[in-house]
Amino acid sequence: MKHLIQHFNNLTLHPKNAKALKGLILQLAIQGKLTENWRAEHPDVESGDELIRKIETERKKLVTDGKIKDFGSYNNIKNKTYDFLPKSWIKCKLKNLASLPYGKGLSKKQLTDEGYDVFGANGIIGKYSEYHYESKKLLISCRGAYSGKPNISPQRCFITSNSLVCDFYSPELTDLHYYYYTIMGTSKNHIVSGSAQPQVTATNARELLLPLPPIQEQKAIVAIVEELFAEVEQLEQKTQERIQLKQDYVTSALQKLSQTTNVAKTWQDLQTHFATFFNEKANIKSLRESILQLAVQGKLTANWRKKNKISPFGGAGGIESASELLKRITAEKKRLIDEKKIKKEKPLPKITEDEKPFELPEGWVWCRLMELLLYSDAGKSPNCEKRQVSGKEWGVLTTTSIQKNRFDENKNKVLPASFKINKQQIVKSGDILITRAGPINRTGIACKVDKINYNLILSDKTIRLKYIENTLDPDFVVTALNSQKIRRLLLNKMIGMASSQVNISQKNIKSIFIPLPPLEEQKAIVKIVDELMAYCDGLERDIEQRDSLLEDLMASCLVEMEGDASADEELGMVAESGDEYKRNIK
Repeated sequence: MKHLIQHFNNLTLHPKNAKALKGLILQLAIQGKLTENWRAEHPDVESGDELIRKIETERKKLVTDGKIKDFGSYNNIKNKTYDFLPKSWIKCKLKNLASLPYGKGLSKKQLTDEGYDVFGANGIIGKYSEYHYESKKLLISCRGAYSGKPNISPQRCFITSNSLVCDFYSPELTDLHYYYYTIMGTSKNHIVSGSAQPQVTATNARELLLPLPPIQEQKAIVAIVEELFAEVEQLEQKTQERIQLKQDYVTSALQKLSQTTNVAKTWQDLQTHFATFFNEKANIKSLRESILQLAVQGKLTANWRKKNKISPFGGAGGIESASELLKRITAEKKRLIDEKKIKKEKPLPKITEDEKPFELPEGWVWCRLMELLLYSDAGKSPNCEKRQVSGKEWGVLTTTSIQKNRFDENKNKVLPASFKINKQQIVKSGDILITRAGPINRTGIACKVDKINYNLILSDKTIRLKYIENTLDPDFVVTALNSQKIRRLLLNKMIGMASSQVNISQKNIKSIFIPLPPLEEQKAIVKIVDELMAYCDGLERDIEQRDSLLEDLMASCLVEMEGDASADEELGMVAESGDEYKRNIK
């Protein structure tokens, strides 16, 4: 146990460890490992074997008096002390300790606003004019998602038929909270039946195996478990407060970045604190979003503009302005329309001052996306094999291939061999892609195809934005579309009955307006964004290494505490093994 104690505080720094720690504490408790010192100090207490015989005497009396049914005596179970339990403990079934009546039926219509508490499957669900149990009772949820979960009802409570009541034969020889924690820490898989509608029958629950220590040790176990749980919860609370403080700092810092006129200096001032405050993945995500927004507002290239002269026509060593670039794109589109190589689109209204979400640097212009594009196109989505293409097979993109500023060609499905490939739908390096349908957080997301090794076509939910080469930097266009304020414009154009499934038309995508810098500045922006994103990648790697270390520590503690494998097998303990913990936490 020394490994756990040594790293206890560090382990709770990982938000996912609190649950595992509590599971481990319960495992230690029901193996008797938390009370090793207690037993050394109390060698002469009445054993579990003596305790069960007293309880059995009381059970037989209740059967004789006709108060309970006889479901078998403890003598029918082999009275053997297993090696993994302390010598003073025994193993018994729940039916040896308590009868298990169901609660009483009560409809929702019968619930009232006043009266006695009514306990349902997992808590108080209302009030009723009567109660059936004067004292607190240990319950086992027996219907629905909470099946097998233990609860303790309040005094003077009406318990519904969604719970089994553990009516102990000898309450004075029973510590209610010990059995609560023991059942919580014991696997209920073999007593829960049904998948669509899980349930625990009284017949199954009676066979639940439990470790039975002396009554005095039960009380000691409860005290230690509750003390350890309180410490875990206190440390978990401190962890959550620490995370919230960091999030508050991050929000303030990023707001300061967005409002400053000197991004370079503000970034430098804040960077000294990044290792401390940007060490949660959610904060890195916010930092990435802020970088994209700063980029499209021209705040990352303020120094670049000071060093590079922008002239109206790009002559005399100057850089072509965005307005001249837009004229050049318009002229080229007109030529292609005249040659009937592309279709003429209906012009959209000019952008008003009120529509512009932020001011632009000198030399930039606002324009609609349509003004920069030759056309847009989508693909097909026939019935496909749900596997990734290999070799020379043809496949279709899934929407998950398009991530913010990143293309993942491995997200695809194999097309039927009979499918006729349309060359116009083939995905090529340099393409700008955007999703047009799906969950709201996945729709309107854009990326550029940097390289492609597979034979892939567009799906009907992915759109390609075709542009004139050497007039735009596609990575800048993608950055603009994924930036917070431009994405907000896209969100306003989406339609759908629920956020789980929305769509946006090609027309609406192309009607979005974005800032257009000079071409050379677009390239400068992309270079800076790439450098800053690489910095964010480094911060994320540091987080992953830290979390991996904490996960390894937790897994090693679980391995150390696993003890005799027969304990897990016989009592069905629920604490994860080291390997299970590492798999599940991913």
